[in-house]
Amino acid sequence: MVKIMSENTKMLREKRWVLKSAQNPGLSHGASAIAEGLNIHPIVASLLYSRGYNTPEDARSFLAMESEMLCNPFELKDMKAAVRRVLAATSRREKITIYGDYDVDGVTSVCTLYLYLKSIGAIVDYYIPNRATDGYGVTKAALDSLKAGGTALVVTVDTGITAIEEVQYAKSIGIDFVITDHHECRAEIPRAEAVVNPHRPDCPYPFKELAGVGVVFKFICAIEETRSTKSRIAVAQKMFSFYSDLVAIGTIADVMPIHGENRIIVSYGLHMIENTKRPGLLALMDAAASRPDERKWDNKKKKSIKISSGYIGYTIAPRINAAGRIKSATRAVELFLSTNYDDAYAIAEELCLANKERQNEENKIIQDAFRIIDEEMDLEKNPVVVLSADNWHHGVIGIVASRITERFCCPSILVSFEGGENAVEGVDVGKGSGRSIKGMNLVDALCHCSDLLVKFGGHELAAGLSVTRENLPLFREKINAYARENLSAADMVPTIEADLEVNFEDVNMSLAESLRALEPYGVGNPVPTFAMYGVSVADISPVSDGKHTRLTLTKDGRDLTAMFFSVSPKSLDIFVGDSADLIFNLDVNDWMGRRSVQLIVKDIRVSEKQSVKQDDERERFRKIWGGAPFLPSEDVLPDRNDFAAVYRLILSSSRVGIETLGHREICAKASAGAEGRRIGYIKLKIIIKVLIELNIVGITEVAEELYTFHLHYNSMKTDLEKSSLLRRLRTQQKNATASDR
Repeated sequence: MVKIMSENTKMLREKRWVLKSAQNPGLSHGASAIAEGLNIHPIVASLLYSRGYNTPEDARSFLAMESEMLCNPFELKDMKAAVRRVLAATSRREKITIYGDYDVDGVTSVCTLYLYLKSIGAIVDYYIPNRATDGYGVTKAALDSLKAGGTALVVTVDTGITAIEEVQYAKSIGIDFVITDHHECRAEIPRAEAVVNPHRPDCPYPFKELAGVGVVFKFICAIEETRSTKSRIAVAQKMFSFYSDLVAIGTIADVMPIHGENRIIVSYGLHMIENTKRPGLLALMDAAASRPDERKWDNKKKKSIKISSGYIGYTIAPRINAAGRIKSATRAVELFLSTNYDDAYAIAEELCLANKERQNEENKIIQDAFRIIDEEMDLEKNPVVVLSADNWHHGVIGIVASRITERFCCPSILVSFEGGENAVEGVDVGKGSGRSIKGMNLVDALCHCSDLLVKFGGHELAAGLSVTRENLPLFREKINAYARENLSAADMVPTIEADLEVNFEDVNMSLAESLRALEPYGVGNPVPTFAMYGVSVADISPVSDGKHTRLTLTKDGRDLTAMFFSVSPKSLDIFVGDSADLIFNLDVNDWMGRRSVQLIVKDIRVSEKQSVKQDDERERFRKIWGGAPFLPSEDVLPDRNDFAAVYRLILSSSRVGIETLGHREICAKASAGAEGRRIGYIKLKIIIKVLIELNIVGITEVAEELYTFHLHYNSMKTDLEKSSLLRRLRTQQKNATASDR
């Protein structure tokens, strides 16, 4: 228990805080111009300026989210050729198969294009590879199956950009290819009928950060614009009204930056989801909320809820992803294509169960991985964690890699060899998932090691790969050598950023309401994060059996409530009476019709002012202990009531199994039980020295100012006057008083 508590505390306190506004010298003047020009809250104006919207015009454009700001889809390289080939297949009644990926972006891409092509009369089917049996991307075996089923044209969505050999093979068996993708390109691209990808080096499209489903959205807009006589904006608005929910879900789930076109897409989509009439989506929302008594689809009876990017990312997306990770992604496609609520709800329940299974598998792998890292790895020597096993579920290792990267602030790659140790030659290829940190582009790192990999692909911070068991040790060595050259020590320090510093009085309902103008949030437009310094902690209480912590912060007679989720009071290292600095998001708590502002704490630490004071007290104690005189006004010499308060705290803690306490914790809790008397740092130091001297309590300092206690139950009958230490200290105080006269 002691080790866990100290590690949690260490983890909380070792983060490097970065105040972004301090790096922006023009902030004050620029924000004032925006606030005055747009008549908005000055803190909102400061946030806009700090995020790159440096003029009132730029800020107004960001806030407006007008569909007129969407880019022309035909600026995407090969878009005309892609549209031409799909319309030709439609008119010639050729079978089109949509070939997608098994994640949320892939599923929503498949559904969006399938529904649209169906609506214009195309003969269309879809295919999503099975993660377990097929692996990532296009395969020749899948192409043979599609050819046998009559497919003449394959349109890839959220995949295909690395399928050079597969596209060539498809041509040899009479299948044409149109590729739509958004993953990073290699030097060579497939020789398909069209390759639509904003990351193509020769693509002039101005917005490069579309998700795979975002590229599909531009594709269907281009097809519709070609078919109809309507304007580009009218077409986009029509497509939004039918598909923006799916496009928003895929964009959020694939962690795309929520600015530019993505901000418009997600804004439309979240509004559509709040008022959804799509049976599959409604069923999934109901199943996720565990409302079996409300299964009948009746929107009029259902209370509208606020849908946010966070709700999609943490509630909806994991359940869709679970289909591809644990079962088959086609079930998620069937969910969204369903026109019957009851049928959809049955699938939604399957996905919820699959998500629970995924969580169980994830926890098992996390325990294995963390144990190996703790016992066997030196992250200073090898900054990239590369782990493998034969029993890890391939559909979960990407999530675990994310957890490792988040916890240890280093790149990580997990590989699952499902063939086992006795796999025959040519079969023993492990599938891997990797995550990285700022400072090391994972795709570049994998390119550097490409001679050791079967295949790979992905983004700067997330990628998939395949590697043979034989090559894994060499791959581990090579990617770590690359990381040692490209990652600095600073890159691997856990960092938490705050947009702005705010004062206690700034945090109110007016600010909370004004911040809504910045929604929807996501990567590139994160939830605003604030720093506040020197706040008094008036109360700390556990929530949900100690899983979370509620704090009451106070200043000038006003209180604020703050929630620190997934952190228990025991691991907080903050106590009542402390002066604290914190980084937080601002939220509105709506409880029983009462609305109040609430802080969502991201990190908290003892304030710099209090830390300086503690250092001064440590130095003062050393001097007093060394014989320096001190005055009664310093209030450092304990009396019997002070000893009793500390002893009662030790006794009550021991009764509930707590035998280890920190110095600051004892000061805070003993002071609360000392009838208004303060037991400060120096006074407690003296009390502990005397308790040890008189053997009243067995005390061991297991770490700096962290003590374990062993009680002697007749101990408080001991006469404190027997302490030679107390007699010496009283003499020092008496001499100081005499000399002061």
